[in-house]
Amino acid sequence: MPETRRDRERRTGRRRRTVVPRSSHGAWEPPAHRPDPIALLDAENAGRLPDLVPVRWGRMLESPFAFLRGAAGLMAADLARTPSSGLYVQLCGDAHLANFGVFASPERRLLFDVNDFDETTSGPWEWDLKRLATSVVVVGRVSGIGAGHQEEAALAAARSYRRRMARYAAMDALDVWYERVDAKAALRTLGRRDLFPVRSAVTGAHRQTSRAELPKLTVRVDGDQRRIVDHPPLVSHAGVDEHREMLHGIMAHYRDSLESDRLALWERFELVDLARKVVGVGSVGTRCFVALLLSDIGDPLFLQVKEASTSALVPYVPRRPARRAGAPGRGRPPESPHSGGRRVVAGQRLMQAASDIFLGWAHEGGTDFYVRQLRDMKGTVDASSLDGRGLAGYAKLCGWALARAHARSGAAAEIAGYAGNGGVLDDAMTRFALAYADQNERDYRLLVDAVRAGRIVAAPGL
Repeated sequence: MPETRRDRERRTGRRRRTVVPRSSHGAWEPPAHRPDPIALLDAENAGRLPDLVPVRWGRMLESPFAFLRGAAGLMAADLARTPSSGLYVQLCGDAHLANFGVFASPERRLLFDVNDFDETTSGPWEWDLKRLATSVVVVGRVSGIGAGHQEEAALAAARSYRRRMARYAAMDALDVWYERVDAKAALRTLGRRDLFPVRSAVTGAHRQTSRAELPKLTVRVDGDQRRIVDHPPLVSHAGVDEHREMLHGIMAHYRDSLESDRLALWERFELVDLARKVVGVGSVGTRCFVALLLSDIGDPLFLQVKEASTSALVPYVPRRPARRAGAPGRGRPPESPHSGGRRVVAGQRLMQAASDIFLGWAHEGGTDFYVRQLRDMKGTVDASSLDGRGLAGYAKLCGWALARAHARSGAAAEIAGYAGNGGVLDDAMTRFALAYADQNERDYRLLVDAVRAGRIVAAPGL
C-alpha cells in the first residue's frame, strides 16, 4: 500500500524525537542569568493607562495563580529556553485553566473551547500545553489539593491532549475543521461527582444574553434613555470623553472587518453609550471599553472594544526550523498579521470551533483594537472550587479542547507522530508543570517582596 502524506507527516514527527527527545520536555532549571521577573513584568506596563497599572499589580498579588495569569510574557521568556520539537501551530499563547469556558456558537449551541486570544501567535505547540499543565498544578496548590492529585491532574491534561491529537491525526481535514466540543460532551467527559461546576457554567451561559444583562449593566436616565452603570474604577465613564473621537473612529473602521451578512445586522444598531472597563489580569491597563448599542426595534447589544498590541510571546518565539525541499508543509500557519486586532481575530477564528458573529478589528489613532460581544451566553468554570478528582476531569477536558484547537492549524499528524502512543510525553509535561509551578511561586514571592519594599505600587482588592 503506498505511503500517504499523513504517513509521511507522522514519520516526520517521529524523526523529531531523535533531535528533541520527548523526555527532555520535563526539564526546568532557571538559568544563571535569568532576567529579573519583576523588571520584565514592569516593562510590559509601558504604554498602559498609568492609573490602572497598580490595579494590575494588585490583581497579580491575589494568589500564585493570579500571578501566573498576568505573567504570560515572563513564562514565554522561560519557555524560549526549553526544548522545542520545531512543530508549529497557532498558539492561544495564554492557555491556563481560566481561559477555557462555555460559549454559544452562532447557531446558539453551547460549546466548550479556548476563549482568550490576546497573546495568540504562531509558535511551538508545547508552549500552550506546558502552560496549561502548569496552571493545573498552580490551581491545585492554591485550592489546597494534595500533591498527588496535582500531579494526576497535570498528567490528565497532557494525556488527554496526546490521545485527542492522535484521533485528530486520523481524521480528514474537513472533519477536524467541523469538530466541536459541545457542552453535553463536556459533561459526559466528567464523572457525576465532578459535574456541578461545569453544569453551573452551562446553566449560567444559557442565562447570559444581552437582553438579560440590560437591567444589570445599565440604568434609565432622562426618562427612557439607557446608560451603562458606573462601578469605578472597574467600569467608569471617567476618561471616555477624551477617547470619544477615537472610539467613534474605531466603530467606523470596525464595520469594514465584518462580512457582508454580519454588516447588514450591525447596521441595524445605533451606539448609545460608552464606558471604560477593566478586564482580566494581564490585560489590566490596556485600553478597554464597553459599548451599549440598541437596534431599530430596541433590542440591546453589548460590545467589548479592547486594545490589542503585539503578543507578549513574539519576542521569545524561536525561529521556525527550515524544512528540506519536499518536506510536509503542515503545522505552519500563516504568519500573524501586523495589526494587533487582526492578529487576535485571525487566531481566534483559526483556533475556535465557532466564533462570535460580531468579532472584528479596527485601527484608530495609532492603536489596534478588536471587538466582540460582551457576556453573550458565556460561562466560566471556577477551577478553584474543584476537588482533586474534579480538577483532573476538568484538566482532561481542557486538554481535549486545546488539542482540537491546535489540530485546526494542520499539524495533527506530525504532533501525533512526535508524541507517540506511550506516556513518555505525558510524564515529561507533568514533571515540567511541577517544576515550573515552583518557579511561579518563587516569582510570586518576589512580587510580594517588591510591594512590601515600595518598589511596586499595588491596589489590591479591585
